[in-house]
Amino acid sequence: MRISTIQAFNNGVRGIQDNYSQITRTQEQVSSGKRILSPADDPVATVRLLQLGQQGSQIKQYEDNLRAARNSLVQEESILNAVNNNLQRVREISLMAGNGAYDTQDRVALSQELEQLEDELFQLFNTRNARGEYLFGGYQSDQAPFVRKSDGSYTYQGDEGQRSIQIGSSKMIAINDNGKSLFVDVPNVNRVNTAAQPVDPDNPGNVRISLGEVENKRLYDQNFYPNDGIVIRIGEDGETYEILELPDPPNPESVLETGSLKAGPDGSFSIRYQGVVVKLDGELQEGDEFTVERGDLAPDSGNREKRSILDTVALLRETLANDADDTESRLQRRDVLSLSVSNIDNAMNKVLGVQTSLGARLNIIDSSENELADAKLINQTITSELEDLDYAEALSRLSLQSVVLEAAQQSFVKISSLNLFNFIR
Repeated sequence: MRISTIQAFNNGVRGIQDNYSQITRTQEQVSSGKRILSPADDPVATVRLLQLGQQGSQIKQYEDNLRAARNSLVQEESILNAVNNNLQRVREISLMAGNGAYDTQDRVALSQELEQLEDELFQLFNTRNARGEYLFGGYQSDQAPFVRKSDGSYTYQGDEGQRSIQIGSSKMIAINDNGKSLFVDVPNVNRVNTAAQPVDPDNPGNVRISLGEVENKRLYDQNFYPNDGIVIRIGEDGETYEILELPDPPNPESVLETGSLKAGPDGSFSIRYQGVVVKLDGELQEGDEFTVERGDLAPDSGNREKRSILDTVALLRETLANDADDTESRLQRRDVLSLSVSNIDNAMNKVLGVQTSLGARLNIIDSSENELADAKLINQTITSELEDLDYAEALSRLSLQSVVLEAAQQSFVKISSLNLFNFIR
């Protein structure tokens, strides 16, 4: 077989270049610590690494979402703790204002403290998070959910939505609570209308009926609310009563209940019927009538089924600020204080229920963080197995390739020196 000089040279150079290319690639692997430098190195592993990379990006996004959700819920929990503390103080003031040792000046001083608490609650309800979003506006997070009108009343201009964030492939978690369900839709115990109708309008005997209070919601909803209301009629000698159905005038045959009037420690006569309690005051006479009707749904009504926290505090503040020592003012104050305590209790229970929900959501975040940590570890382990270089094998291969390259270079020098001109002398 004839081999030309140029062919021998080309074969030698090509062999050196191939060996040098291999050793250079191995050196790049050692330098980068990666087994795969291009898709051609391992096409199957490259596809799997792309999938693992996408999964890792999702895990990173979920981790960011969990961090944002935790921050939002922790902030809301802190705000609700402050709200609960303020409500507790409002309740204490309600009980203090009923102390007979307090005079008008003392109650006015309490109303001034209530004004500060009312303003603080208003500010808490309009709290923003770190991103400048209002916590209690529902989906309307770019505007203040609660607005104070010029007359001192309050309106809610958010919505009833609840924003959620994805924390897993098929897992969402709520990161806020809307102010309407939390601070506005608080059960109102004063959801009935009451009125007195003395038998002798010219000589009423100072008869009076208190504001009605729903003390048993289940009985009220089942038995009282479906009807229009009742009439309480005072019996013989002003010592008994009978309860009749509305409409007015009541049917004398439709007596629902009868009983004897017994004065309590404050001199008032308490009457209970189907979850509603009222108090009668004054010199009751035979034939006096008192109506108790279910409240209405008008937003501006004081006897609607729900009453916001701010409206409850404002009513209590106004009652104490406009205080007087006459009998009617004293009885009116007694009614408002009693209703305020019950409504504040309802508000605190509402806040407590949401705090319980926050705790459950934070527990879900904890468990989700643990799940993501495990998934992240598995992802990194598989990625490392596919991508990372086995240094012991690579260094051994590099040493072998170095020997091969040196041998190729030396053999090329030997072969390149073999030609006819060396023998013509």
